Amino acid sequence: MKALISVDMEGISGIVHSSETNPERYDYQRGRELMTAEANAVIAGVLDAEPTADVLVADAHGTFRNLLPEQLDRRARLVRGKPRALNMLAGLDEETDAALFVGYHVRAGEGPGVLAHTMNGEILDVRVTGRAPDEEVRGTGRAPGEDVRITAHTPGEDVRITAHTPGEDVRITTHTPGEGVRITTHTPGEGVQVTAPKPGEHSRTTARSLGEIGLNAAMAGHLGVPVVLLSGDDAACAEAAALIPEAVTVPVKEALGMAAAVTLHPEEARDRLRRAAADAVSRRTEIPPLALTGPLDVEVDLASPHTIDLATLVPGVSRTAGARTVAFTAPDYGAAYRLILLLAQLATIRPA
Repeated sequence: MKALISVDMEGISGIVHSSETNPERYDYQRGRELMTAEANAVIAGVLDAEPTADVLVADAHGTFRNLLPEQLDRRARLVRGKPRALNMLAGLDEETDAALFVGYHVRAGEGPGVLAHTMNGEILDVRVTGRAPDEEVRGTGRAPGEDVRITAHTPGEDVRITAHTPGEDVRITTHTPGEGVRITTHTPGEGVQVTAPKPGEHSRTTARSLGEIGLNAAMAGHLGVPVVLLSGDDAACAEAAALIPEAVTVPVKEALGMAAAVTLHPEEARDRLRRAAADAVSRRTEIPPLALTGPLDVEVDLASPHTIDLATLVPGVSRTAGARTVAFTAPDYGAAYRLILLLAQLATIRPA
């Protein structure tokens, strides 16, 4: 069994301010120690459940050189430094059985959330929309005199089927993330059978705003890897639960604002993380990957006009109406993810 643990810093217990996450600030060393200790708790939990697991830990904050190698559990291997393929998910591949996100934070524009942002302060929002043929569902069988109306939504949302019979109105809502939905409605005597398609088979999505949680979870899903655990503040856990309801979430603090929270004692947080990681890895086959099927339309809102000017130099990226948005189409989520990472990197370039 192979596990990848991606460790960010803003969602670590006890951390509430950028002085604890910025290498140039006075409290950073303390933040590094808290981050490393939580990584160790999750490593221990994974190995409690799977003693022979191959565990990789991706340092996923800022410089990607925050975790203290000499203090990290020696049973794991550390991925550190940048630039690197897959960014916060370096080390992930199709052979990985589970991904665990530790110390993550809510996306830009949401909250209250401790140190909320998406990639960096320049990205204000990322919206991803799937495009596919117009047909949304396939239906078979209808009892005489019945009128069946069907509306299918995409994975991550509900699927609603309204079967109308004279004198009767039945609503059935169900959802199997990542697997498509198969629903049978029964009318005495004959019945109506309806099958909603699997992702990529005549399905259509609506625009979805994604932060680091969703962007990284979807990249893992693109490789067929489920995100089984996420820790951070309560807002981050809620964001993860909306995307992957089956995943285990561990809120280690309650956000009061951008730089304030009610936080667990670090040792209590680590105890909870170790237990949760063992549980999540044990249930990994029950947690579906987050799959966003292509082709995909992507819009990125950027804070700096200079970044937008740079972004339009990238083939396929265009400026949309308004001052802050660029857009592109990608054949699949892997291509979309890499281009979003490039835009984030361009956002770090200052005018000459």
